[in-house]
Amino acid sequence: QVQLVESGGGLVQPGGSLTLQCEASGSNVIFETMSWYRQAPGEQRELVATITTGSHTYYTASVQGRFTISRVNARNTAYLQMNNLKPEDTAVYLCHGLHFGNDFWGGGTQVTVSS
Repeated sequence: QVQLVESGGGLVQPGGSLTLQCEASGSNVIFETMSWYRQAPGEQRELVATITTGSHTYYTASVQGRFTISRVNARNTAYLQMNNLKPEDTAVYLCHGLHFGNDFWGGGTQVTVSS
């Protein structure tokens, strides 16, 4: 059974940085895409960034230039480097992996941006 586990969230001041990690365990599955989503209280889940096995990336407009997604295929691990964080980035960040049409989700890690 594949499991995705996120880490690296926390409380940070506006303008600060955090790096999130998503590690897959329980299988040798290599996800065609790995993504980070976020969900703020009372809001819909939002796609933040996606990366393919070939390292092609996509970012939602609000994080372009501030966030960087990366992955290490051999370790089945994805990262989200977040710089210049803003209060509106506050949310639970969830890792997603796609494999042959099947969706895999982590439990999420809380990111709070506040002074």
